[in-house]
Amino acid sequence: MRYTPPTVRLDKPSPRIVPVLMFVLLLAGAVVIVVNYMGLLPTESGEASNWYLLLGLGLISGGFVTATQYR
Repeated sequence: MRYTPPTVRLDKPSPRIVPVLMFVLLLAGAVVIVVNYMGLLPTESGEASNWYLLLGLGLISGGFVTATQYR
């Protein structure tokens, strides 16, 4: 038999903060959107605000980006 050296692994496992951050961002985004449409966030007109919707979608997008970094 010939000796075959083990392959070098370049990718290190992700730190524990990566999945935690991913779930926090995804859940926070969903909560912001739901609370916005329930009318519980302060707005000038008392109706749902597009800015809170964009904030929630941005948080969810950050969760997806973080998910792509998980190894």
